[in-house]
Amino acid sequence: MDYEVMMNGNVRIGQIAPDFEAVTTMGNIQLNDYRGKWLVLFSHPGDFTPVCTTEFIAFSKAYPYFQNLNTDLLGLSIDSNASHLAWIYDIYCKTGIKVPFPVIADRSGEIARKYGMISNNVSSTETVRNVYIIDPNGIIKLILIYPLNVGRFIPEILRAINALQVAELNNASTPANWVPCQPVINPSPQTIEGLFERNAEISENSNGMGWYLSFKKPDNCKENELPE
Repeated sequence: MDYEVMMNGNVRIGQIAPDFEAVTTMGNIQLNDYRGKWLVLFSHPGDFTPVCTTEFIAFSKAYPYFQNLNTDLLGLSIDSNASHLAWIYDIYCKTGIKVPFPVIADRSGEIARKYGMISNNVSSTETVRNVYIIDPNGIIKLILIYPLNVGRFIPEILRAINALQVAELNNASTPANWVPCQPVINPSPQTIEGLFERNAEISENSNGMGWYLSFKKPDNCKENELPE
């Protein structure tokens, strides 16, 4: 069996996120502490690195937008807690920005390997830029993976959370390039009677191109201005 397959986890969308206990810059936590809220768990390659510094500044600036979506942030790298503290203090001294979320010190790499955050083809010691969006029930809903040299686009992570929440609340799907409060896609009818009813609705409201693709205005959407 391949070494990386043995050592690295292989978490998938739809499964319960593996629980863990960890030391962070805000004290000891466990994943289950976040039940009842959405969570963005993300890894970064290392402290005092340029791309990661820009990401932490961007995540910190966007933190109120995440909070408005009932979402917490939780960072992770295999650096020590002392290194994390020194780095986020340096960010504060240089920019005045306080990092408002905890950062896990995963010195053993146990959590990183459990989640598959280390790609041995890239590095055996650094985590790549993984993002796991976890729902209030602890289910992994979305996974994004970026290479070491490409920074994350925070507005897309916010948009994805909003899309997940709106799709769930409206029993719907979101189309390509969807942004908050745009129309969402109705579930396709499963009976011939439903097909005729849907086509009649489209004919009356001009809200689709056919029984299998029609749209509706979503309820409970939050049209936030996304951070630049």
